[in-house]
Amino acid sequence: MESLRENLVRKFGQEYLDKVQKARVGFAGAGGLGSNCALNLVRCGFRKLTIVDFDIIIPSNLDRQFYFLDQVGLSKVEALKTNLLRVNPDLEIKALIKKIDKENIKATFADCDIVVECFDRAQDKKMLVEGLVSSGKFIVVASGVGGIGSSDEIKVHMLKENLVLIGDLKSDILDKPPVSPRVNIAAAKQADVVLSYVLHNRV
Repeated sequence: MESLRENLVRKFGQEYLDKVQKARVGFAGAGGLGSNCALNLVRCGFRKLTIVDFDIIIPSNLDRQFYFLDQVGLSKVEALKTNLLRVNPDLEIKALIKKIDKENIKATFADCDIVVECFDRAQDKKMLVEGLVSSGKFIVVASGVGGIGSSDEIKVHMLKENLVLIGDLKSDILDKPPVSPRVNIAAAKQADVVLSYVLHNRV
């Protein structure tokens, strides 16, 4: 059976694979955005991931996050690592069970080339951007992914050379609960932006 690696080389060439396998991508959160974005990137050939979250899986996560019923009660980062390794056993995953704050954020993602923001709260998103934007790392954040329908409003917004925002900029998940289709669209757009940046150094 053709391996994931062989399939990607056949489709896109060795140069493609060399680029995506060299980059380390950090995920600040392993919920709806983080788990699905990580899955998309692994399917694209990314091997080096740093996944950071302190939470455990609860039943209400299963409607939009890349977890399964028999994983309820487990650490999200450990369960996500298990699930991603089922797609590609040749991954280098750092699974960190910790809460990210302004004191530890730089050290947590020190060896990452790219950081994908996957928080729920606006203040945490702000903390991540303020803590990392001056580091030169490529940062992909999300804002406005809740609700149903109007998925074409989830767009890519280039805020700075190294800062991209994905979302419709208006649908707060506190007012419009996150549902799988729009969450997955936003997560896929995050992954696509990361892939484009790694391959072409542009979005």
